[in-house]
Amino acid sequence: MTDTLFGKIIRREIPADIVYEDDDVLGFRDIAPQAPVHVLFIPKNQAIPTLDDLRPGDAELVGKLVLAAAEYARREGLAQKGYRVVMNCREDAGQTVFHLHLHLLAGARLGHFGAPR
Repeated sequence: MTDTLFGKIIRREIPADIVYEDDDVLGFRDIAPQAPVHVLFIPKNQAIPTLDDLRPGDAELVGKLVLAAAEYARREGLAQKGYRVVMNCREDAGQTVFHLHLHLLAGARLGHFGAPR
């Protein structure tokens, strides 16, 4: 596992508010939430820097991230009203930790996005 912030969280070297875990995926609350519910889902056993670094053989891993987020949303009662999942790729898109991760945002009506700042 790489020495990114997320690698340290996986190894429990730094604390995180973990809300989901299975053999392949770890989910924890974002320390700078952009919505009332903001959870990051990361692969535990493979450190892929960006979405652009994925290869066809990584499809199952990405699927596991998405399924973990959906399971968490259902379990926490977020699915009924709705939630958003986002994966940022590189700096201009807002990626700050170079360990593939999926954001789940919920708990409020989310506005439209995508316009340049």
